[in-house]
Amino acid sequence: MRILRVSGQNLASLERFDLDFEAEPLRSAGTFAITGPTGAGKSTLLDAVCVALFDRTPRLCDEGGVDIVDLLDRDGDRVTVKANDVRTLLRRGAGQGWAEVEFIGADHQAYRSRWAVQRARGSATGKLQNQTMMLQRLDAQRRPAEVIGRTKTETLAKIEDLVGLSFEQFRRAVLLAQGDFAAFLRAKPQERAELLERMTDTGLYAEISKQAHLEAAWWRDAVAQVQLQCDAVQVLEPADLQALGQEQEALAAERAAAVALAETARAAAAWHGQREALAGAVAEAGAKVTAALAAQLAQADLAGELERAAAAAAHRPAWAEAQRLRREEDQAARRL
Repeated sequence: MRILRVSGQNLASLERFDLDFEAEPLRSAGTFAITGPTGAGKSTLLDAVCVALFDRTPRLCDEGGVDIVDLLDRDGDRVTVKANDVRTLLRRGAGQGWAEVEFIGADHQAYRSRWAVQRARGSATGKLQNQTMMLQRLDAQRRPAEVIGRTKTETLAKIEDLVGLSFEQFRRAVLLAQGDFAAFLRAKPQERAELLERMTDTGLYAEISKQAHLEAAWWRDAVAQVQLQCDAVQVLEPADLQALGQEQEALAAERAAAVALAETARAAAAWHGQREALAGAVAEAGAKVTAALAAQLAQADLAGELERAAAAAAHRPAWAEAQRLRREEDQAARRL
């Protein structure tokens, strides 16, 4: 966050002021001092910055909640406000006042934040009205380009995001020269660390540190697990290792003998299998020979029958003639 301009009107002892830090000689000044007699308005410049950004100012934060007379109404009754009311920055005798800050936000864009307060009807004798806040994004020529935030709450939240500091952090970091150095020193270590982290934009390194811590913790656990596994492994003595070597050699010899025996058994099994196959083939061949002999005998019987049938067939005509003559004799005998 970088302030470009601070301006205002009718705030405390200042009627109208405008400080442009982008104009010479302030633009080239690396360091400058705000000086002047008491009541000249030095603190009011810082008040203007604070109210324009946070609607608060350190000078009106630590006061008690006592009432002070603001004005007398038409009936002569007193109208009071709290002593720590930020609206009391309005200059006496003024009907309205405002403060503006132009700055470069955390997103590297230019903005203008405006705080304003007025009395009823803009009259110096009117009742104080509620203060208003407005945030505008500026273009390249620092002219209003967009209004951001619909309510004062939204506007203040957006300004805090753009500034990168809360009001408490801002008053301890930016306004230390205003007498708040003791408040920074009295802050808790965690608060000071957070403030310095946001001021120096080292939050990224804090996150990297956290991730590195988590990564280291994970690897420590992994190493511990591996160490436990290593511790669970029993280391053998030389004598035990020699005995295991001898046992391994003996087992290797037994395995070689078993492999040789298995090969012999496989060869024997193959021989017996071949023998059984040959015996089956012999039995099958014997059965075929027996069948062939039976068929041959059957063929021989049939051949004899055929020969006898052929011999009988040669006498068949004479037999048929004899049968005919017998029938004729029988018929002649029946006629007689």
